[in-house]
Amino acid sequence: MHPTQWAVSRAEHPAIIMAPSGEQMDYAALDAFSNRGAQLFRALGFATGDVVAIWSDNRIDYLPVCWAAERAGLAFVPVSSRLKAAEALYILRDAGARALILSAGIGAEALDLVREVVAADPAFPLFTLGGFLPGCQSWDAAVEAMPAIPIGGEAPGRPMLYSSGTTGRAKGIVHSRRAGTILDEHPYELWFRDFYSFGDDSVFLSPAPLYHAAPLLFSLTVHRMGGTVVVMERFDAEQCLALIARHRVTHAQLVPTMFVRLLRLPLEVRNAYDLSSLRAIVHAGSPCPVDVKQGMIEWLGPIIHEYYGASEGFGRTCIGPDEWLERPGSVGRATQGVLRLCDEEGREVGAGETGHVDAEGYLYLTDRHAFTIISGSVNIYPQEAEDILSGHPLVADAAVFGVPRPRNGRSGGRSGGAGCECA
Repeated sequence: MHPTQWAVSRAEHPAIIMAPSGEQMDYAALDAFSNRGAQLFRALGFATGDVVAIWSDNRIDYLPVCWAAERAGLAFVPVSSRLKAAEALYILRDAGARALILSAGIGAEALDLVREVVAADPAFPLFTLGGFLPGCQSWDAAVEAMPAIPIGGEAPGRPMLYSSGTTGRAKGIVHSRRAGTILDEHPYELWFRDFYSFGDDSVFLSPAPLYHAAPLLFSLTVHRMGGTVVVMERFDAEQCLALIARHRVTHAQLVPTMFVRLLRLPLEVRNAYDLSSLRAIVHAGSPCPVDVKQGMIEWLGPIIHEYYGASEGFGRTCIGPDEWLERPGSVGRATQGVLRLCDEEGREVGAGETGHVDAEGYLYLTDRHAFTIISGSVNIYPQEAEDILSGHPLVADAAVFGVPRPRNGRSGGRSGGAGCECA
């Protein structure tokens, strides 16, 4: 479905709740805001397939801007609010964005970017959310001048995500535009219903920045299904528990680092909040240490789900809590695409080899090949050491990497060389 349909059947149902402020937006307001935004994009001359960028921290108007672009058939690029101005400018230009909506809360880097953009093209449309920046128009004022009715020729838009850039500059991921109308069911709706029991009664907690793929796509899918998205402005472990209890949260999407911080809360703090409303917690983003996941299941019960995939969307594995308890450390079996593991020469490897898949098709991860440390002809996977270190109560976070050291006339590097040692 689409939020515009929920605006008819449950207009006053909360679509977005910000935390900790408690600021809310219901489906009627979300629909009106996104209609006005789509009207503004059309007034600017943007056509189906054009690109706009959003550079913002977590705010109540972040998702409505995305919905405005989506129903106008645009590709919308979420840009990390932690980037420097030069990095954000690179993404803006690489994506071919025709407008930028940015948060004044980003601060000095936002001012630097605006100056760069205005100097290059004074007519480039720049809009601010929640404040004033020289050279920018107010998004709120601009959309208020637009009619709150659907534009003609609505078409499904799409997010255009950028990779983390582990092999150089961040790279744009361009998906094919969906055919049909904005009212057609999205593939994620089926996945969410079947695997995690999402529905129109779901209350979803999103504690991470919305510019990341999972928080953004989960939140948009919850809106398609008529649920409520509770957006944390920033993650805090105890506040996360308080929000679950206060809003009777049914679903949440977390990453392993958040698990670690939650498990480190004193037992009396963890036991102070009623978490019985939870149906499913879904995690991804990085490998989860086995003892951390076991600790979460022992605490909250068998409601911890995991998936593994890529923002490019070429495949996905999923595993439920009961399956995982039988196969600790696995990230599941393929639920989208065909799982194929290859060696360095591109030859398919058998069950049980490094990578690796067991005889029943369950995938186990070691680490990224580029991160492998070779010391004395032995492969060392940093993730294994990091998992052990991160489990220590006095360690906040850990990163293991290779340091080149001459040995026997040879020197090593980050991902190869006999002289490489762990640090």
